[in-house]
Amino acid sequence: QLQLVESGGGLVQPGGSLRLSCAASRFTLASYAIGWFRQAPGKEREGVSCISSSGAGTDFAEAVKGRFTISRDNVKNTVYLQMNNLKPEDTAVYFCAASTMPMCRKDPQQFEYWGQGTLVTVSE
Repeated sequence: QLQLVESGGGLVQPGGSLRLSCAASRFTLASYAIGWFRQAPGKEREGVSCISSSGAGTDFAEAVKGRFTISRDNVKNTVYLQMNNLKPEDTAVYFCAASTMPMCRKDPQQFEYWGQGTLVTVSE
């Protein structure tokens, strides 16, 4: 069973930064496109960012463009989501997911494997 584990969430003040990590066990992340999704209380899950299996392609939701970056370290078998200038509306549980399709996809249905999520709270 492929496993993804997110870490790095927590409580941060508006304007602050967090870096989320998505680590894999029992498989090599380099073969998969990796997406980050989030779900706020009472809202549907939404796509935040994605990086292709090669790392050459990335995609971001309009709400986070210019504030979030995504990267992957295939040696560490980890994908990172760097979140800067955080806003209260970024508060959500953040999930990483892996897709066997090499290119980024917006549809969460295209991602076969999911982590358990990590909570990000942006508040004074």
